[in-house]
Amino acid sequence: MLLLALDTATPAVTVALHDGSTVLAETGATDARRHAELLAPAIEHVLAQAGATASDLTDVAVGTGPGPFTGLRVGLVTARMTASALGLRLHGVSTLDALAAQAAEDRAVGADFPVATDARRREVYWAAYRLDGGGPGARGASTPERVDGPHVARPADVPRDGRPVVGRGAELYAGDLGPAVAPLDPSAGALARLVVRRLAEGADLSDVEPLYLRRPDVHESAGRKSVLG
Repeated sequence: MLLLALDTATPAVTVALHDGSTVLAETGATDARRHAELLAPAIEHVLAQAGATASDLTDVAVGTGPGPFTGLRVGLVTARMTASALGLRLHGVSTLDALAAQAAEDRAVGADFPVATDARRREVYWAAYRLDGGGPGARGASTPERVDGPHVARPADVPRDGRPVVGRGAELYAGDLGPAVAPLDPSAGALARLVVRRLAEGADLSDVEPLYLRRPDVHESAGRKSVLG
């Protein structure tokens, strides 16, 4: 396996390569207005760093959001076009799931915790997770299970019950969500590890439909049809 993983559902553009055992290369940059400009060079960078070419790829994995229309669309279209052009297997996972998995890997969360990212318009995208055997510093904890969400809501309406919140949404709205717990932004390396684990468990990751959760901020003209339908 040589898996290309990418996520553009947040202001962070993140790309990684995974060989089925470990992350070989990873890069990322944060600029909410330059997803399309940053993604292709990031893919070229990780391929070069790993000494690989596009023809070596076997799989593509992409974060399906939720996220704002424009940024999320860049990653999904790129993943679909790459998989189609090269005949690769294509996998999708929620960006919030990847953030939750990374927080569990870092042993930074308790057994139950929310994840929140910026949805703009003074709202957040959020979901709640449960981690069997979890807790800060826990060893051998399983991949978090999503038990609620994803949703889009005002920060004050996220039911956190005093629990710390993972993600950039908590940092932006600390008054409502409390101190943020890292990771603040998604990592393509963590996304790749999550995909590899889920595939090994026999999970079906064929759903790569975008999780917009609300109408897009921008609309295409009537004469143009989105690649994403």
